[in-house]
This record gives sequence, structure tokens and C-alpha cells, in this order.
Amino acid sequence: MSVKYISKDDNNLRGKRMLNLAKYLYPFNRSLMGPDIRYSLQKFVSLNSEFNFIKFNTGEKVFDWEIPEEWVIRDAYIEHESGKRFAEFKKCNLHLMGYSIPVNKIMPKSELIKKILTIPEKPSAIPYITSYYQKNWGFCLSQNQLLDLPEGNYKVVIDSEHRSGELNIIESIIPGKLKKEIFFSSYLCHPSMANNELSGPVLLNEILNYVKSLEDRKYTYRFVILPETIGSIAYLSKKYKLLKELMLCGFNLSCVGDERSYSHVKSRLGDNLADRALSSSINGLKNSTTFSYLDRGSDERQYCAPGIDLPVCTFCRTKFGSFPEYHTSEDNFNLVTADGLKGSFIIMRNIINAFEIGLYPQINVLGEPQLGKRGLYPNTSNCHNGIKEAAIRMNVISYCDSKHSIFDIAKNINVNLSFVLKEIADLKNNCLINTKDFI
Repeated sequence: MSVKYISKDDNNLRGKRMLNLAKYLYPFNRSLMGPDIRYSLQKFVSLNSEFNFIKFNTGEKVFDWEIPEEWVIRDAYIEHESGKRFAEFKKCNLHLMGYSIPVNKIMPKSELIKKILTIPEKPSAIPYITSYYQKNWGFCLSQNQLLDLPEGNYKVVIDSEHRSGELNIIESIIPGKLKKEIFFSSYLCHPSMANNELSGPVLLNEILNYVKSLEDRKYTYRFVILPETIGSIAYLSKKYKLLKELMLCGFNLSCVGDERSYSHVKSRLGDNLADRALSSSINGLKNSTTFSYLDRGSDERQYCAPGIDLPVCTFCRTKFGSFPEYHTSEDNFNLVTADGLKGSFIIMRNIINAFEIGLYPQINVLGEPQLGKRGLYPNTSNCHNGIKEAAIRMNVISYCDSKHSIFDIAKNINVNLSFVLKEIADLKNNCLINTKDFI
């Protein structure tokens, strides 16, 4: 396979498509389990029929954890004695602490405010709070909304239910000639937050679309969307031995929709194939940052846990917990953009292309090749851009020894993966190199 060319217009279309899907899914009150996460997952199944459901029942043991009860919420609010309502769940689902137990009582403001959570340093933001594994209840308001609560008594209503149910995961396997797999994972378990919740799954869905478009695929690709933490633990409890056998490398996708940065959260050991791939794909980009595994916070914790140790790392734009809108109502579509999503897609597309073109290039001639006769060297000595491109080309060639991967070459010559991919494609088209998939 040669590198698949994607036009600027096509990239823009993909960015808009991802953004529109995120906006469609934004209002639903997703949680670990329940009707809205099932509906959201079903939306991805409707877009790509290759997805299949994997189900775990309440009470089922998964490693050291147990699948919790399903949460159903119908309505919630606090109502002042005057009849005015505040913290209405139907107006903003972040107003209610996730997994809140049922409540129907009258209480004075002095007692009520003990059950209201705010972010004083962000007075206009509503926080996102959950209590999955401890029976509790609470409401979330902005600090400004809290200050506007009048004195008096309040009726507190939470019409919710905890019941036995199912934890749902969707998985898609797109086969290639080789059984070895490239793995992509993202989580879907938060309510109305655009970057921390929806950017990862919509990017994963677009990567799946791209992989399906590749003719004569070499590798097999596995995609999973699941509830964070408990979902990846449950999935691994059923699949980890198979994944250890088949996975070549994998990427956890989280918070990939903003335009501020590119981030690599390393695996536990920090130098697996996924680490090298992602490092090369964000190398040299504006505001690219690498984080230690000690800065982990998403499902890389499970995929890289001792005894599991899958070759997985995490890709973000601005890393979870590092942007001011994180876990608040301000994580919306002022933050997540089509261009942000498009940039993330390009990072992952380049990594896929590196695998598909042949990961380990080998030069076919002894000594330095004569590039001029192949039209691969500038004809005039004052052609600045041509000289610069030729220097990159010669540096790429110098590591085409079948022992250095395309990712290693990008690191060694300190250029972005996209430049190396272009050179490898040109050299291959001119019969100067062969490529192979494994050392």
C-alpha cells in the first residue's frame, strides 16, 4: 500500500463530521450504565455496523471490581418555597451529582447548601461531580447561582432509581492481511462535556472510517468505546490474554478536540511502540508536550497496569485536568472545534500510514544513491526549499537500514512523522527502498 492522499477539503469535511456528531450526542445524560449511554453507543453502531456490543451484568466480578447497578434519572430540582426552581436537571444535566439516590424532602437553605457543590474560583462554571460507588446525593451550581439562592425552605426532588442492569461496551475489528493489531480505545460515560467526553469517541469513529477506506490493508485494527475505568477493567477481564497476543500497539484517545496543544501521556515503561509512534507524530508541532506515566488519569492506567502491560499510550490535545474548562459546564463547543478534531485525526492518520506503508525501510543501493537522475535532488544550489527537502531526504535515507522504524527515523533526524512519510513514499515509488513490517 502507498500512503493514502487526503485533500485539505477532505480533512475539513472529516473535522466538521466529527463536530456534528459530538454536538448531536452532547445533550444526553450518559453515565457508567443506563439508558442514555446505551443510546449513545447505539448511535455509533448505526454509523458503523462493524461495532458489536459486549455486555456485563450488575454484580459480575471483573478482576478486583464488581459491575455496579444501573442508574436511571427522570428528573431533579430544588424548589424554593416561593415556587421558583433552581438546579433543574432537565435544563442542564450537570446540575445533579451523577448516580444520586432518590430524594423527596423539605429542608432549610442552611442544610441544603451543604449538599450543593460549586467551584468558587470559577464563579460561572457548573462542576461535574459523581458518586458511583457510594450512595450519596447532591446538586451542582455555579458559585454565582449559589449566591442567588434566596433564604427560606426548599423542596428537594431527585426522581432516580438504582437497579440491576448491564454495562455496555462496543467493539469493532477491521481485518487486514496480518493478525497483528493496532488498537484504539476511548470512553463514553460523561454527560454534557464536549472535550473530556465526546471528542475521543468521535475521533475513534472517524479513524475507523479511514481504516475501512484503505484498500489492501496490512494490519488488523481493533476499536473499543467503553465507560472509563470500570469499562476498560471489564473489557480486559475478558480480552487481555488475546490482546497481549495480538496487539502491536494501541492508543487511548481522550480530550482531543481543542486547538491549544498536542499531548502524549507515556505508557508505564515509557518506550513501547505506541510511545515512539505518537512521539514522532507530534514532534515539532506547536505546543506539543510529553507527560510521564506519573501524570496518568485515563484508561492508560488499566491498559498499562502490571501484569497487563499492553503497548498502549494516551493521546490528547490539551491533557485531561490541564485545561480550565475540565469537568465543568464550560467544556463545550467554544473549546472543541472542527479544526481541533481535524488536527487530532491527522496525528492518528499519519501513524496508521506508517504501519501500512511498511514500518522498516531498507535502501536498495550501496553507498549514497544518485538522487539527481531520479528528480529527487534540486537542480540549482540556491534553491533554499529544495536544499532543505534534500537534506531531510538524505537524512531519512541514512537510517533506511531495515533496523530503524519510520518512527525511529523521525526521532533521529528530529522532524515530524509527516515529513518522513512523504520521503518514504517518494523513495519507494522510485524503487530506492523496500519496506517490511517487522525486524
